[in-house]
Amino acid sequence: MPRPKKRSRLVFDEQLSLLEKPSREDMTDEQYEIFAENTETMEKNWGFINNLFKVLPLNAAQYTGFLKFKASLFTPETCYLSNADKEMMGLVVSSANSCSYCLTTHSDTLRGLTGDPEWVDRLTYNYRTAKLTKKQRALCDYAYFATTRPQEIDSDQVDKLRRAGFSDHEILEAAYVAGFFNYTNRWVSTIAPRANSGHFSHNRNSE
Repeated sequence: MPRPKKRSRLVFDEQLSLLEKPSREDMTDEQYEIFAENTETMEKNWGFINNLFKVLPLNAAQYTGFLKFKASLFTPETCYLSNADKEMMGLVVSSANSCSYCLTTHSDTLRGLTGDPEWVDRLTYNYRTAKLTKKQRALCDYAYFATTRPQEIDSDQVDKLRRAGFSDHEILEAAYVAGFFNYTNRWVSTIAPRANSGHFSHNRNSE
């Protein structure tokens, strides 16, 4: 009979946000297993663990729910827009909301997806200065409008995306993504996690 995979011992011993540190004792074995799998994947892909995901287990049930929600929007096999397009939208939203943590971590992710750190920096500072395709600009314009002028959203936003060539499946996903990043920006800014130093230099060598 094969032995169960042994997880490395992970402890919550760092003060990484304005909130108290999570406690292993407050997590079920299933919740801790999800935490361990998620952090191991980060260590494998990045060489470090995104600090936010060492803060969120404070509310373990909500943490696992958030991971499932996030996965539903960023699993390529079941989604309609590319992850690069969604991360691009996320930077537009996060810039408008001045969410420094999300800008730091998601610009790192987009650099990895595109291999173009200069383009990602331009997009992060002001998406209008970045070279964009017609469809990319439409997504960015929608993300910015939905973030800064939500009270003015009407059918014109859907019409513009359709004219740019997006299907209704893609438009619905774009709306989910814009909403997702506005949602995360607000609570991430509230708890103020400390960004890993690795995010600032990671994925900057495009050679």
